[in-house]
Amino acid sequence: MSTTDENTEITIPCVLITSCDRGFKEEELIQQILSTKNLPEPVKREESVAWYPWTINNKYYTADVRLCVVPSTFQMSSEIAQSMQAFIAYFDSTAKDGLEKLQPWISVVEDLAPEVLILVCDRVSENGVTRHEAQQWCLAHAFELVELNPQELPDEDDDFPESTGVKRIVQALNANVWSSVEMKDGHNGGFGLMSSLVASRHNNPRSCQDPSSSSLPVEGSPVSEEAVHTESSTNTETRGDAVVDAMTDLDIQELANLTAGDADVDNFERLFTKLKEMKDKASSLPHEQRKVHAEKVAKAFWMAIGGDDDEIDGLSSGEES
Repeated sequence: MSTTDENTEITIPCVLITSCDRGFKEEELIQQILSTKNLPEPVKREESVAWYPWTINNKYYTADVRLCVVPSTFQMSSEIAQSMQAFIAYFDSTAKDGLEKLQPWISVVEDLAPEVLILVCDRVSENGVTRHEAQQWCLAHAFELVELNPQELPDEDDDFPESTGVKRIVQALNANVWSSVEMKDGHNGGFGLMSSLVASRHNNPRSCQDPSSSSLPVEGSPVSEEAVHTESSTNTETRGDAVVDAMTDLDIQELANLTAGDADVDNFERLFTKLKEMKDKASSLPHEQRKVHAEKVAKAFWMAIGGDDDEIDGLSSGEES
């Protein structure tokens, strides 16, 4: 592979997928995401790390991404770190210490701050990791919990049933603002918020910092867990804000997706459902964090439907939006 081809490959965003359950391989989840029994040939493989191609193709845009299998933090490299925009971790919910095995990844995730964070299991277990324990862990680390085979399915009579299982994972990945996004004709105007999010997110100094001045590893070398832990320990005071920011990012991304489409009944129902989910999710935050979250999402939604920024400047509580 030429230097040019290699650099191009690095620029394609990736979804890092890891499993902390020896009985569940990362490729099993990739098969479900791709809805295929046979995995495509990886575009690249380095020992136990593999990059699988995926083109997200929905009503609004297309985006080339890589589904990257990384069994442990020891296989992390600067190439993966610089392209990772989503992180999905599978854990064994039947084991009491299932969540503890995710600990090595926490400092990596906090340092790299991917836009999408999803915690996956087959289903929560009263004899292992309970729903309450899993949800508390997710709240503490700004993840979303997804059960592949939940015991309790959404009520079929519910007007706005929530998505579950791998469908929810695919939905969240479709709502992300990928750096490789290419808008489809007819949706460029309505997706102004998506475009501005791409620009602000991927020109962020944190995500484009010089690797030599950050805790990212040297090309091809493993991540030093001790070094990353040292770096992240200085940020504990801002962890609460990070939770709000991560929640706000995901909410704005999904609003951008929903407000860009045609004004049909299905799209309106999905938007209504999303707003309800946001309200329920934010209700668990402390008062001040909930207020900031609501303001940021309200402003983003206003801009998404074509509102004038000047008209809502006076509504801020003093936080920069």
